[in-house]
Formats: sequence, C-alpha cells, structure tokens
Amino acid sequence: MAGGKQETVRARHGKAARMKAGQRLKLVNTSGLQVVDCWAFCDPNLAEFMSMEHTRIPLGNVYARKGDTLLSNRYRKMLTIEEDTSGGAHDTLVAACSPELYREHGVASPPHRACSENLREAMAELGLTIPEQPSPFNIFQHSIVDAGGKISHTLPKNKPGCSVVLRAQCDLVIAFSACPWDVPIYPVNGPGGQINDCHFTIE
Repeated sequence: MAGGKQETVRARHGKAARMKAGQRLKLVNTSGLQVVDCWAFCDPNLAEFMSMEHTRIPLGNVYARKGDTLLSNRYRKMLTIEEDTSGGAHDTLVAACSPELYREHGVASPPHRACSENLREAMAELGLTIPEQPSPFNIFQHSIVDAGGKISHTLPKNKPGCSVVLRAQCDLVIAFSACPWDVPIYPVNGPGGQINDCHFTIE
C-alpha cells in the first residue's frame, strides 16, 4: 500500500480523519506494543456509528480478524479489515478507558489522559461533536475469553511495525486513540506500561 501523507497518533492522544467510501487506511503499530482504540462515524450523520454490539452478531465472535467487516448501529457496512500483519485477534469487548475508570483503580490525581476524552478531542479538531460515546474497536489488544466466560487482558504479542489495513465501506470519520492505559492490573500496553506513538496513512 503506497499510502498518502503519514499522520501520527501521539502517545496518550487521539487523531481523527475523514475517509470516502473505497479509501484504504493503513494503521502501523510502530512499537508493536501499543493498543489503539478505533471508532468510526458515518459522515455527515454522526448518530450512526460503528458498533461492536451489532458487529458481533454476524461475526459470531468476540474478535475481529482479516476479512471481517465492522457494522454500524444500523447494520451498515463501515470498515473491512483487508490486511493484518499483527497475527492478533482484535478485541471488540472492552470499553474505552475513562476518567471514571481510572478513579476506580485509584488514579485520580493528577488527571490521567483517557481514550474517551481523546475521542472527543480528536473529533473537535475537525469541528465535530459526537452525540454519544460508542464502545471502540480495540486494535492490537489481546483480551482472552476462557471456556467459563472469564475475560483476561494479556501482554501484547505484536511485532514492531505490524499493521492493519481498513477499507471504508461508506463515507465516514475515523478516530484513533493511542491508549494511555498504564495501570499494571491490565498490562495491555506491555509489561512496563510504556505508551507509544502510532501512525496511519490514507489512500
């Protein structure tokens, strides 16, 4: 994928961009250790958005993989995973981290950056306000569900420079957050909780 201008999702921050139907986006996990929360909203109707709850019905699975299509809350096709060099099964279960979640784990002061706030900031940079906060598609996140239904969040298994290519199935606004989670109870961003930049290009 030749790609266009490279955009950076800064560590602990978010970034949003518009995509036209048919365009492809390549998201690169530069460090290999970074979870990236992803959202998509139909453009211009932001009340229709990518929904993990609706996507899991046709998938019949809690993970999204190469070849899978992610749906909106009105069952519209929004993004298809065309390529994936991470070798992972990307999480569709876990909500975005938020100030409230950090407080639950004893991180209240100083204020901690959160994916939920990163989404709002990223959309605001495009002059947009989201009507509600959907659950994200957690790219590169390894959440394991055992036979009894217990969920565990394991260390990343991705290699530096691994990537995912997403094709837009409709005009949309896509948003990412380089997840700032660094609380040891869930080591989703590596054993040391190091938060890293990631990059994307659209063509």
